[in-house]
Amino acid sequence: MKIVRSKYLPPLRRHAAINLFGVFFVHPNVAVSRRLVNHERIHTAQMRELGYLPFYVIYLVEWLVRLMMRGNAYSSISFEREAYKHEADFQYLEKRKHYAWAKYVKKKNKRNKLFNH
Repeated sequence: MKIVRSKYLPPLRRHAAINLFGVFFVHPNVAVSRRLVNHERIHTAQMRELGYLPFYVIYLVEWLVRLMMRGNAYSSISFEREAYKHEADFQYLEKRKHYAWAKYVKKKNKRNKLFNH
């Protein structure tokens, strides 16, 4: 995965990094940990199996639906839940099954706060 330091991406300062089409953009002052890179690698795997455009459409639709639900919309997105759950498992991508994120769509999120890297 290519890592690019950018003061413009992600556009919102409350986010330290963003993965766009498999390119990892991170603010210049953010430490790029092995765990953060693994989290973004999980997103890249999700994008590749769905196709990049469908991934972003599903991500956006799920976020919009979860905005209307109780809890934090971002931390409830199935893609994020899979990535946060396995970001510390550096062998996860070797054993990950295709569409593993799908099991998090209906499963209740027990943590309704933002996760930290």
